[in-house]
Amino acid sequence: MRIPRIYTNSALAQGSTAELDDNAAQHVGRVLRMQPGQELLLFNGDGNDYPATISSASKKNVEVQVGTPEANTTESPLEIVLGQTLSKGDRMDYAVQKAVEMGVSRIVPLTTERCDVKLKGDREDKRLRHWQSVAISAAEQCGRARVPEILPVMTVSQWLEHSRDCEVRLVLHHRTEHALKSIIPPERVALMIGPEGGLSPEEIAQAEKEGFLPVALGPRVLRTETAPVAAMALCQWLWGDIGS
Repeated sequence: MRIPRIYTNSALAQGSTAELDDNAAQHVGRVLRMQPGQELLLFNGDGNDYPATISSASKKNVEVQVGTPEANTTESPLEIVLGQTLSKGDRMDYAVQKAVEMGVSRIVPLTTERCDVKLKGDREDKRLRHWQSVAISAAEQCGRARVPEILPVMTVSQWLEHSRDCEVRLVLHHRTEHALKSIIPPERVALMIGPEGGLSPEEIAQAEKEGFLPVALGPRVLRTETAPVAAMALCQWLWGDIGS
């Protein structure tokens, strides 16, 4: 039987007894219905995996005995910051999930000129919590050592300012001849992804003025949830840990 891998924001130390945080405890106790004596593999973002054995479990509270930590080496040396325009339905969920699998460092939801999703107040908070939950599940599944943070929704101007610490900043634009392979290998990359209708000419020009390089991934137009997956796969192949 496969040992469940669970993210917890609880402190973990070898030989200690730890109480899982509410989300992790409910998943283990209520969803998986695990019992005392069963094994887990825990991680909390410190770069290690922690084998653990359940010592007590209910639907709301789970305590574990923590074993010897094991270094997790799944994090890419390439830091990728994704600016992803909001999209309807489960397309945003897909983009978040796959971005985590491809090694994204943090995700910034964007509102752009042609974006047809509007989030404010409680609705925005609820969606951010949901996307963070999607990111946690994806990190658990793919074996990552850390869970990427989902930041609050930003405008294009806010995103351009936020991403200034990245050596290479790219805006996906299928009407350009620039290719990724022509770029000097960076350590930190920002990717800007537009909505279904694409970024407006004014937004692309604004990004270029701020130092973004327009790049194309090929002759075909990709959907807004497909583009970040394709772009990050290529970035990881060229500069990260895919194919190394």
